[in-house]
Amino acid sequence: MPGLWAIFTVVAAGAQVLRNAQQKELTTSLGTAGATHVRFLFGLPFALAFLLLVLAAAGTPLPRLNGALLTWTVVAALAQIGATALLLAAMRERSFVVITAYSKTEAMQVAVFGLAFLGDHVTLGVATAIAIATAGVLLVSWPRSTGGEAFTWKPALLGIASGAMFAIAAIGFRGGIRALDAQSFVVAATTTLAAGLFIQTALLSAWLYLFDRKTLMAILGLWRPSMLAGFTGAFASQMWFLAFALETAAKVRTLALVEILFAQVVSRNLFKQTLASREALGIALIVAGVVLLLNA
Repeated sequence: MPGLWAIFTVVAAGAQVLRNAQQKELTTSLGTAGATHVRFLFGLPFALAFLLLVLAAAGTPLPRLNGALLTWTVVAALAQIGATALLLAAMRERSFVVITAYSKTEAMQVAVFGLAFLGDHVTLGVATAIAIATAGVLLVSWPRSTGGEAFTWKPALLGIASGAMFAIAAIGFRGGIRALDAQSFVVAATTTLAAGLFIQTALLSAWLYLFDRKTLMAILGLWRPSMLAGFTGAFASQMWFLAFALETAAKVRTLALVEILFAQVVSRNLFKQTLASREALGIALIVAGVVLLLNA
């Protein structure tokens, strides 16, 4: 079905904003490391459930996990851990919507990484769409001259570094999906998701057990809100992986800039953060870039 990747991407973007908002709330009580771990520890059971349902529906056994899949997935898993931690740290410094915008410089970075590591070529139309949408992201991120949004380097660097790590994760997970010999893209995507979350859960659980056992116990004590964040995160990841299985990471992550629109809704209604006129213009450019992408 043409355009199915776009449906998966938009659904994933909406779910990801909800997950980020839930994690932002948990950061207060769990800290950056604890809130980062929530999406993996409580997302893994849901990812495994998704995998069992997919395998049962497809009537196929679990695909063989080869070395290429595991290599791509380990790299992507580590990058995503770092990206999530950087994103949450940045959100403690500046507003939810603007930090989301900083991280979305990922779209341009993922095009470069995709070409370098996967041979995913970018057409002139797609490159133009990426440039317009990224310009919109930068405009949204431009500092306000007054108030608490005055520019500082720390949140900007944290947000952009988060985008770079998310770009590496996107390329890695797409590489893992392509390396798996599966009967359908749904099986390949879901298997790679489960493998990635298993690696992330094992690594972060071990790290917290050795170096921050208090936070690990606190996470278990807040299992109710953490379970919701875990489900939202696993569902968002499932949609992302399905999109990666069908389309290049550059196109998926550029369309994912619609997340800025969803983030603004959350920012306005949940965190009571207002939108400057310059940020509104930037959002308009993002929308224009997305429209051009879908018609490229």
